[in-house]
Amino acid sequence: MVFSSITFLFYFLPIVLGIYYIVPTKLKNLVLLVASFVFYFFGEPVYVLLMAFSIIVAYIFGILIDKFKDTKYSKIFLILGITISIGLLVYFKYANFIIENLNFWLNNKIDFIYVALPIGISFYTFQMLSYLIDVYKNKTKVQKNILKLAMYISLFPQLIAGPIVRYRDINDQIDNRKHTMEKFALGVRRFIIGLSKKVLIANVLGEMINTFLSSSEMSVLYYWLYGISTMLQIYFDFSGYSDMAIGLGKMFGFDFMENFNYPYIAKSITDFWRRWHISLSSWFRDYVYIQLGGNRTSKVKWLRNILIVWFLTGLWHGAAWNFVIWGLYFGILLIIEKVFLSKYLEKLPSIISHLYVLLLVMISFIIFNGENVNQIIENLCGLIGIGNIPIVSPESIYYLKSYFVVIICGIIFATPILKNIITSNNKKKFINALEPIALLCLLIICTAYIVDGSFNPFLYFRF
Repeated sequence: MVFSSITFLFYFLPIVLGIYYIVPTKLKNLVLLVASFVFYFFGEPVYVLLMAFSIIVAYIFGILIDKFKDTKYSKIFLILGITISIGLLVYFKYANFIIENLNFWLNNKIDFIYVALPIGISFYTFQMLSYLIDVYKNKTKVQKNILKLAMYISLFPQLIAGPIVRYRDINDQIDNRKHTMEKFALGVRRFIIGLSKKVLIANVLGEMINTFLSSSEMSVLYYWLYGISTMLQIYFDFSGYSDMAIGLGKMFGFDFMENFNYPYIAKSITDFWRRWHISLSSWFRDYVYIQLGGNRTSKVKWLRNILIVWFLTGLWHGAAWNFVIWGLYFGILLIIEKVFLSKYLEKLPSIISHLYVLLLVMISFIIFNGENVNQIIENLCGLIGIGNIPIVSPESIYYLKSYFVVIICGIIFATPILKNIITSNNKKKFINALEPIALLCLLIICTAYIVDGSFNPFLYFRF
């Protein structure tokens, strides 16, 4: 079940909200737990058992880590809990990737494992790992109520594609969150904005991208349309989901961390990754980079730490070499900036540094979206006309005209321009009166698009 579906918008969510606000406070967590399992069962009936098993593992080892705190057994139980959690992730997500590479490099003939990737496993595994590590390091108290821990791990607003919510950030909210009309209204507003990003921009650009990938009439203009559309689609798809997750959280009284902060206005790649997928980058920073020594070590080890983190970041996104290349690409760019380039970027005019970031990010998402190395090379070469292709073609002109408005809207909405305008006028009565009308109109338009049956998958469901 996806948030941008009629089933979720007009059946599942209203029913869950109705039951949630009718029952006494002491039963609200139970309602969310049952709703979350129903939500996951709707899309992954078999793998509900896998998620339940993972929750039991996190619960048992959390208890054992806490019980034997300050002894060598605590660390042993931490290692065992991490091993089981990562082992499940590796088996379901990376087993065939490992087999494929073993067969290729060692000329083996190992049979592939026919197993589907459980939706959201990368996200809820990282949440369990952060919980176990934080319990071990005394950064959070162990949760002795398995139902409350299960609710945290399976919470449907952020279960499938994040943001990665750490237990220590919402520990108090599990029992003491506040429900107000103002918070609920903010949640509805945030949800509709996210839904609009997804349905009206990401989905529409996704249709154009699919058309490009199946086309044989290429041109330089068409490759640039593909590159720009890809970076906009990925941003609006994922940030739209994060907005919906944060909005749903507020409807149920939770405050989740922000996951995006207008990354396309960044002036460096370093700044970009402070703004893009914040919950993931901060997770790798705290649980991998710092544990390896961070930058408080020799220069060689510091550079090694950066490359390890970005290798893992790429691999986390998918079991394919394009993701690994994508991660290492950013790792190398960050090293270049940290070693010498950042001092020059600071002196450049803002427009130049912005274009520098946008060009490198567009290239990164062409790598990210490539099915194989040959396709990636072809798409990158197409940007500069390599391959005896024309500058423009009738097809590229047609699609430029067809999607021009959506692309321009995407560029504008990827910046805080509109937000700043609204904020600067938020005391004016007509702005306050127009907002609910505008949100209602957006919801109706999104519903019409969804009913029409347009392109509607969430890209990050595969991670």
